[in-house]
Amino acid sequence: MDNYSELLSSKNGVVTLRDFEGRKVIGKGADGSVIQLTEDRCIKIFEKEQTKNLELEAFQVGQQSSIIPRLYEHGKNFIVMEYISGISLPQLLKKEKRISEVVVRKILYMLEEMKRIGFLRCDTEVRHILFNENMDIKVIDLKRAFGSSRSIPTKLLKGIAKKADLKEFMGHLNDIDPGLYREWTRALK
Repeated sequence: MDNYSELLSSKNGVVTLRDFEGRKVIGKGADGSVIQLTEDRCIKIFEKEQTKNLELEAFQVGQQSSIIPRLYEHGKNFIVMEYISGISLPQLLKKEKRISEVVVRKILYMLEEMKRIGFLRCDTEVRHILFNENMDIKVIDLKRAFGSSRSIPTKLLKGIAKKADLKEFMGHLNDIDPGLYREWTRALK
């Protein structure tokens, strides 16, 4: 499990799922698969090099922020990054059966950090928001960070509406930042 570096260096920057048989697959989607390498690292193997390059750029720019997993190395079709041991936002909402003000504040912090970093798209799907064991927020699947400008997190809000009470979220938002609440409420109409 801990001898992945030799494997990566022997493959000239191109790996396949077969190279990691027997290791835990922690995610699989249209863009690729994520496999846990060690207790604190995982590898995302991409279907297309272009998609890997988009995500790599976002990871590199985001290394200045605590919301982005650490980047360790990359090749032509993979990125080795920090493995986040914790819970996704949908899992948290299902477990808690509500959305707390603390979680809303963390989500708002994440969105502000995305802007500060320079991401054009400050929005993400709820399944791409993770909380580590210390309840620090992390965001993954960053390929669209520079693709399109979006000031209102519509994907996030739609995802919260499916998994929790959007009125509760918006109530906390109004308490925290009434101006942002008014802006998002207008945009949702």
